[in-house]
Amino acid sequence: MIRRMLAFCIFLAIAGGVTGGVWWRSLNDALARLEERGRADLALAGDRLLGQLQRYREMTVLIADHPDVLRLALDPAADPGAADRLLRRTADMTRSDELHLADQSGRILASSGRVHGADLGAAPYFHRAMQGALGFHHEIDPATGRRLFVYAAPVFSPTGPVAGVLVTRVETEAVEVIWRGEPMIVFFTDSDGIAFVSNRDELVLVRLELLPEHEGEVPSDLLRREVRQIGRHEIWDVDGGPYLPARALHLTRPLPVIEMTGEALVNIAPAERQALLQALLVAAACVVVGTALYALWERRRALAIRLATEAESNARLESRVRERTRELSEANEQLHRAQADLVRAGKLSALGQMSAGISHELNQPLTAIQSYAENAGLFLDRDQPERASENLARINDLARRMGRIIKNLRAFARQESEAMSDVDLGQVVAATLELSEARLRAAGVEVDWTPPAGPVWVRGGEVRLQQVLMNLLANAADAMQGGGAVTIRIARTAERVRLTVADTGPGIAEPDRVFDPFYSTKEVGASEGMGLGLSISYGIVQSFGGAIVGRNRPEGGAEFAIELDPARKAQAA
Repeated sequence: MIRRMLAFCIFLAIAGGVTGGVWWRSLNDALARLEERGRADLALAGDRLLGQLQRYREMTVLIADHPDVLRLALDPAADPGAADRLLRRTADMTRSDELHLADQSGRILASSGRVHGADLGAAPYFHRAMQGALGFHHEIDPATGRRLFVYAAPVFSPTGPVAGVLVTRVETEAVEVIWRGEPMIVFFTDSDGIAFVSNRDELVLVRLELLPEHEGEVPSDLLRREVRQIGRHEIWDVDGGPYLPARALHLTRPLPVIEMTGEALVNIAPAERQALLQALLVAAACVVVGTALYALWERRRALAIRLATEAESNARLESRVRERTRELSEANEQLHRAQADLVRAGKLSALGQMSAGISHELNQPLTAIQSYAENAGLFLDRDQPERASENLARINDLARRMGRIIKNLRAFARQESEAMSDVDLGQVVAATLELSEARLRAAGVEVDWTPPAGPVWVRGGEVRLQQVLMNLLANAADAMQGGGAVTIRIARTAERVRLTVADTGPGIAEPDRVFDPFYSTKEVGASEGMGLGLSISYGIVQSFGGAIVGRNRPEGGAEFAIELDPARKAQAA
């Protein structure tokens, strides 16, 4: 009982740790994805704000160089009508709030809003422009409470000194309107921590200060927030009303060009839900696994007794299995030896069937050589060396033919134990036809064979391929004792090389059984074969990774097709 309770407590600790780890990892991963998207959106919002303000910046510098503006700045006593109209038209076209032209003291000379005589001399952006640089500032109009961005561009006189300042005021509504209501909360704070621009009215002109000790009612210009860290992510707990997320990922991006900081609040509720869901799934999986482990443990206890009683019988069974495996291995080895002996027997049978024809093929050249040699001697005695040379040349050709026949016979008779290699299929056909020529001629069989223009390389064994082709030609000769024709063709397909041997005999009685061992259509007692030739040929072709099929041709006769893999050198070419 104590062991069970201890195991249960350990399981709860492990399950709790795994669940908590999954929740923490899932939450961090989800926050990382939110941060990646949020930073991209914040960068886009910052670039969009800078891009919109850039239009007003460039417009201010451009208007500062206008002749009407320069003329009035150089002669403050002149009629400001032309400059007023220019500034008013520019303000209407660019949606600027106000455009003013001030002299060197800060007094407004011309305005888009008919404001003349006001003093801008105390404004920091005015002093910046009087120094010859572009002034920028943001401010709140004390009369209307409107938030304004202000650009001030110097109006240079032809001789160089600053003759006046062109001031452009842009209301923030002009740049906020196109991205209000977007899903992500974006705001831009100044150096005092005040949200000057935002796509949420709840954050406009709110001071973002950390007030962990604040009690009671929060002032309207302050936002209560608490900051905590989840991994490397800064999370704000915000008490800002129903339209702001209670928990949000806080992101920042400095914008030194406008002396502000872009900030964003990304709602983390979806990430928390996803992490909680994955943690619940893991907890459920832990419960299932724990239940399964407990059931397996109980079953193990029940099986332990049975296993103990069955151990002895299992040992005896294993001993019998080992003995049986050894017997099967020995039987398999015997089967392989028998198969090899069968292949050799088939080859010897073919050699026996070819012996008479080959003897004739060798005896005929020998007789001719003897005759040509005697004639050569007579021609030499008669002082006719040219005729003697012709006879000697014929003797040389006949000897070369006999050597070729003997070479092919020795190659066919040898035991091939080497692995597959690259074999010229055309050469295999030529050598086999030379060995089978006498038998085919004796049966009255004509051979239709045109050697290919070049080597046709395949994967196989030269001797074993000769044996397969020898069996097919022997079967064709046996089927056409009264005469006929054998057609041999080599063709290349998309992936393989195809060798076909077709005859004009009576065909195959049962094509589906033609490769079965001991299947034969010859009469009982016939001297030729035991029905193993095609079965042996089937095994040889299969060992090369190829295929052999037999069928009856529509025009009569049988056709056997051998498909082999092309050699590596052929594939490389």
